[in-house]
Amino acid sequence: DLCELKVDAIVNAANSEMLGCFIPNHRCIDNAIHTFSGIELRSFCHHLMEEQGKKEPVGKAKMTPAFNLPSKYIIHTVGPFLPPGQKVTPLREQLLAGCYKSCLQTAEEAGLTSIAFCGISTGEFGFPKEPAARIAVDTVNKWLQDNSSTMTVVFSTYTKEDQSIYQKLLSGEQ
Repeated sequence: DLCELKVDAIVNAANSEMLGCFIPNHRCIDNAIHTFSGIELRSFCHHLMEEQGKKEPVGKAKMTPAFNLPSKYIIHTVGPFLPPGQKVTPLREQLLAGCYKSCLQTAEEAGLTSIAFCGISTGEFGFPKEPAARIAVDTVNKWLQDNSSTMTVVFSTYTKEDQSIYQKLLSGEQ
């Protein structure tokens, strides 16, 4: 469970309002993070967004304290939305890769040494799991190599199917 990991930062697949999910008992990661972090997170994000004066763009990252979570920070990123019936396009692939790069860069700039990712855009935002996982693993591996980084990266999966997809990709079975 992403919300139980004791890493420097966990990544929240946020919406562009950055205020969490307002659907009671909804099973999205955004709702879980805002619920377990506590009301302080929503208040903090509200002030951030007020200062920004506009919605959070896709592919960028913002870091907040984790408040009541075991991690130190939460890095929020808004992934690309894929409406039902539409295909994954190169632009959406680039936007999703940008989420991972922005999160890693934010963590690196803050001097963090560990980060845990959820499957960005794979839930409510409709991105197919396998292409999203491939983009995640490829982007993270390339970023770590290009930046000579020793950062510890965790891919936190939600289902057995997700776990299987990531295990295959990480073991080189493509």
